[in-house]
Amino acid sequence: MANHRRRRDRTEVSCCLKYVIFGFNVIFWFLGFSILAIGVWAWSEKNTFNNLSRLTHIPMDPAFAFIIVGAITFIIGFTGCVGALRENTCLLAFYAICLAILLLIEMTSGILCFIFKDWFKEQATEGFRAFIVHYRDDPDQQNLIDWIQEGWLHCCGVEGPKDWDGNRYFNCSAVEVGSSEACGVPFSCCVRDENEIIRNKQCGYGVRSPDYQSERGAVIHENGCLRAGEEWAERNLVPIAGATVAMAVLQILGICFAQNLRADIFAQKSKWR
Repeated sequence: MANHRRRRDRTEVSCCLKYVIFGFNVIFWFLGFSILAIGVWAWSEKNTFNNLSRLTHIPMDPAFAFIIVGAITFIIGFTGCVGALRENTCLLAFYAICLAILLLIEMTSGILCFIFKDWFKEQATEGFRAFIVHYRDDPDQQNLIDWIQEGWLHCCGVEGPKDWDGNRYFNCSAVEVGSSEACGVPFSCCVRDENEIIRNKQCGYGVRSPDYQSERGAVIHENGCLRAGEEWAERNLVPIAGATVAMAVLQILGICFAQNLRADIFAQKSKWR
């Protein structure tokens, strides 16, 4: 009777761990699949699969980031779900190792960002400038920049509106080729009127021209996105730190739960031998 009670208790603990791991990871499994599907769909819409020359700018492609993040999330969620449900110790070990590697990469990246913050700031600046250069070449990059400038940071350019000289359509020299956007900025740089029903996509035309008549600061945001991003991070330091710690705790719990479940599975197998 005592042996039967110990075996039943052991089984109950295993079931609890098993379904906690399964239920938690099934969410990430579907989330990863959704993110991956969005990335693949974005590539198919841009005809990237049939035009491999587009892959030359793959590091700056937001769709590629979706594919990578989605694939990693899908794989980790899949191995956690199937490993827990099928009580597969190999999959559980792979799941725990992936979480440990991911946690190590995140911790290392955080430390390096703190130590070499000036270098990372420089890289972010160059990356954003490259996005500006290819603003009209990739709809995903265009939507990302518009969201950063209009929907998130309410800014314009890297250090200011003048950075849009780096784009051939908004450069002031584009007047010679008859570009209506010459010496201007995208509409996402404009100060949004709350009473505006239909978005004015031409609000930034010619605002950087020397003979512009209106008050520029009342029409567009004159602060750069780099400084605006730093200010946003300073204002939201506590939520960012809280989210980072919560993510690290969840990963540590996932590693511990997977290892405990593996130990229970090995213990059960040894009892039935």
